[in-house]
Amino acid sequence: MVEYEFRELQFNRDATPGQIRQMLADFAEYEHWELARTRIYTGGRRRIWLRRKIIRVMRTA
Repeated sequence: MVEYEFRELQFNRDATPGQIRQMLADFAEYEHWELARTRIYTGGRRRIWLRRKIIRVMRTA
């Protein structure tokens, strides 16, 4: 069974799409996060959920 950890980001309406895109690209490239969900609220506030797999190492010996 695959387990994920989640991280939530919030942006106000003043954040430009370019700024949001750059931040998400940095999280994806350097910290291995992937986009799980995006929600845009009335007024322009955005909430973005990122996820990444939890890798558990099993002892073999």
